[in-house]
Amino acid sequence: MKKLRLITLCFLATAFAWKASAQQKPALSWKDVSKWRSIKTYTNALSPNGQWMAYVMGPVEGDQEVVLRKVSDTTIYRYPCGATAGQVSFSDDSRFMAFRQSPKDAEVKAAKKTNKVLYDKLVIVLLSNNTKTEYDRVRSFAFAEKTPNWIAIQFAALETAPKDKDAAKGTDMLVYNLLTKKSFNIGSVSDFAFNKAGNWLAYTVDASGQNGNGIYLRNMLTGVTSAVDNDKATYKSINWTENGTAFALLKANKNEAYKSEVYSVIGVTGLKDDTSAKTIYSSLTDKTFPAGQGISGDRRPYWSDDLTALFFGTRILEKAGKPKTDSAKTAPKVGPPAALRTDTAAAKAKPAAMAAVNKDDIEKPDMIIWNWQDRRLQSAQQVQETSDKAFSYLAEYYVPAKRLITLADSNMRTVMVAPKQLYAIGVDNSKYELMSNLNGQSYADIYLINLKTGSKKLLFNNFYQTGNRGFSIAPNGKLGSYYQDGTFYTVDFESGENHNLTGKIKASFVDELDDHNVKKPATDNMGWSADSKYALIKDNYDLWRISADGKSATALSDNWKARNLMVNYRFNIYPDDKGTDLGKTQYYSVFNRENKQSGIGKLEGGKIKVLFIENFTYNNLVKATNAPVFAYSKESNEKSSETFVTANTDLTAGKQVTKNTPDQSKFGWSSGVKLITYKSTNGDTLQAALYLPANYEPGKAYPTITYIYERLTDNLNTYTAPAFPSGGFNKALYTSNGYAVLMPDIKYKINDPGMSAVACVVPAVQAAIATGIVDAKRVAIHGHSWGGYQTSFLITQTNIFKAAAAGAPLTDMISMYSLIYWNSGGTNQAIFEASQGRLTSGFWDNIEAYTRNSPVYNIKNVQTPLLLLHNDKDGAVDFTQGIEYYNGLRRLNKPVVMITYKGENHGIAKLPNRKDYAVRMMEYFDYMLKDKPAPTWWSKGVNRIDMEKYLEARAFDSEN
Repeated sequence: MKKLRLITLCFLATAFAWKASAQQKPALSWKDVSKWRSIKTYTNALSPNGQWMAYVMGPVEGDQEVVLRKVSDTTIYRYPCGATAGQVSFSDDSRFMAFRQSPKDAEVKAAKKTNKVLYDKLVIVLLSNNTKTEYDRVRSFAFAEKTPNWIAIQFAALETAPKDKDAAKGTDMLVYNLLTKKSFNIGSVSDFAFNKAGNWLAYTVDASGQNGNGIYLRNMLTGVTSAVDNDKATYKSINWTENGTAFALLKANKNEAYKSEVYSVIGVTGLKDDTSAKTIYSSLTDKTFPAGQGISGDRRPYWSDDLTALFFGTRILEKAGKPKTDSAKTAPKVGPPAALRTDTAAAKAKPAAMAAVNKDDIEKPDMIIWNWQDRRLQSAQQVQETSDKAFSYLAEYYVPAKRLITLADSNMRTVMVAPKQLYAIGVDNSKYELMSNLNGQSYADIYLINLKTGSKKLLFNNFYQTGNRGFSIAPNGKLGSYYQDGTFYTVDFESGENHNLTGKIKASFVDELDDHNVKKPATDNMGWSADSKYALIKDNYDLWRISADGKSATALSDNWKARNLMVNYRFNIYPDDKGTDLGKTQYYSVFNRENKQSGIGKLEGGKIKVLFIENFTYNNLVKATNAPVFAYSKESNEKSSETFVTANTDLTAGKQVTKNTPDQSKFGWSSGVKLITYKSTNGDTLQAALYLPANYEPGKAYPTITYIYERLTDNLNTYTAPAFPSGGFNKALYTSNGYAVLMPDIKYKINDPGMSAVACVVPAVQAAIATGIVDAKRVAIHGHSWGGYQTSFLITQTNIFKAAAAGAPLTDMISMYSLIYWNSGGTNQAIFEASQGRLTSGFWDNIEAYTRNSPVYNIKNVQTPLLLLHNDKDGAVDFTQGIEYYNGLRRLNKPVVMITYKGENHGIAKLPNRKDYAVRMMEYFDYMLKDKPAPTWWSKGVNRIDMEKYLEARAFDSEN
């Protein structure tokens, strides 16, 4: 591959050649988007033998289909799968494929009007002859993984089934032999799971009246079923060990002494047809169990690898109150009137009289108490109340000693169990939580927990966690790697020794692109080798293999910084491996920071060899489970993602096996993308991506949308599918409709987020104009959220833009600083000081920076018309921020229109609203940049009383 020389303007992706006589294709319209067909994300599946590829394809709105393609030839089968795209599954022997067929789009829309319940079908396909077997009303299904002739199918409950809280949850389940076509029906099944080998099926029964309830075990080789445990109880959360020789689950019994069911943990080992060994642990029979707590029903229990310990959650177990009685029958006898009693007698009678009052009749205040010492804001506690109530503290029952070991508690809420279950890492941030929620700088005390004894040892006091820090534990469970103050270290859990890993390496392990207010943010810790001998840690470019004691370090990529290459991440093609097995061929995503090319590298001979790197984005590399067959995806700005399959370990001769976006050829599409290199006014060398319009003609200048957020050029070769986005802007639609789109990178200076945007974006626009592609008189700017803030600020500092559209912008940094981020309930203070705000301290100590970077304090300078989107239920940027800016501009008689979608959050979720805003934004830009007629809603507005008729007249009909 030839080395590309950095130049101020480089052509990428396409060798541009134009003919004046070329016939122009029509532009995409928003109505075309609804019918746009494409492969649905995350639906690709490669069969275990590597001979079949399946995926789901269909329009943005409407019915989808499963496409099955034979890799070795052109055989293709298509199966309708309804309005919802689901995952396709293959049996382990690759003989069968199965998927759920959801109801059709028309059926779903009709059912919404009548509240009719709809059900999925299961479709099983015999691949050798394309014969189908179908089952109606299916709730779930699973192949027996390594015993592929079996499949379990659970059916949905009948509509006549009781639906009250205590009703039985079990339904029919079919165990079906795919080869013999024999089936066995099991009734009242509530939960089921095959072990990995597929030779055992565990299932629970939840029947009417709890008759026959229990946990059952079926031997899939002999057909023998045994009852492991039976009781008037409910059973759930079956969890097999990885090797499939044991499993754990929960059992719930009603107990009148408590408000909710009381859980116990069952661990099953020594699997046999008749009698399997079981361990039952109950909080009610263990006097050492924490007072007031019980076993949680919201955390799945599991066995340790050596089957000596059961892990589960604990939580508060509320006792039931005394049963209510008839107040008339239980009221005490009333004595003489109070006026005739002594004061003492009256005082003694008062409690008795009050006792007769039903507590439900007492009016209680509805209030919240906000105390300055609360570690979490009351609003955060409200938002997180459900998760707090369901939160469970990790505990362990050590079977040999019959001993409970409590691991987590109200202070040490986070406990990470290490592989092999010898140790755990406990994180206690209780002393630092309040300040962390205030300034975003996170600290914690880190403990090492011995899982055999329960002893806790302080590893690190006041450990700084912000900025890509954390523990990576080796597969042997005895070593951990961590980062502090620019250096990676290891700690040996057994000896307590710490070793410096990266201190002697002549490279920086501080992320050079992270410009937040964070102390020396870390580069990527990429885990451990499978044998636990080496830590795998990346600097800003190269990946290093470092011995656990830090004495040796080898770069697996050879001085890639000199080539502007970086190791991006490892493809996980061996999902069962623990750590990176350096004895196997490993593959890595590689990326060129300078020209944005990407590719795939292969680790062999101790070095990563770049197999290919091009003006495409390569991704999704997988290996067939049972064969040396590989599949990967490839896309660019102009070409949608396609999957290629090859049997070559160097990934050569890849064969395209998908046909994505078949309608793209009918429409005008972006003619390519150019990468512009320029200097910000702060002196930083930066880049911007300039996407060309469809039917681009050299020498002609085009109206341009500048879209901003933070750093965007790394996505230079990423495909944008036509869609109705939550923020209104879709690059593919705009380039198809004759716009150029500019996406610059922004580098920030602390305490100057807005001014940094000005320093980066304005020179980017000027550099784009200098190419001759961008019409200097027809440039607009748009951004959403943080991009919306920067858009709102930029128009207070420059008149280079003819129009602007800002979505959900923060506009007043002072008022915003102490407002609530309602989606989480936390304050914005932490976001300002350690995240996107990039400010230091509160505004009272930094008032000039806050005002200098706030749109509202510079509002008099605005001369650019603004389309403002802010929804009334925005839980990220408070609605008042939009109102404040809108009213300020309106007071100054500046052209501004604010659109609010009632009930919508930070982005637009409802499809009719997404459609509406996408159309309005383009109408606005077409008027401002293309001299099309102004839409009425912009030029005149719409009175509230006329709004309903106006919206009916404008309703977006995707069918027309």
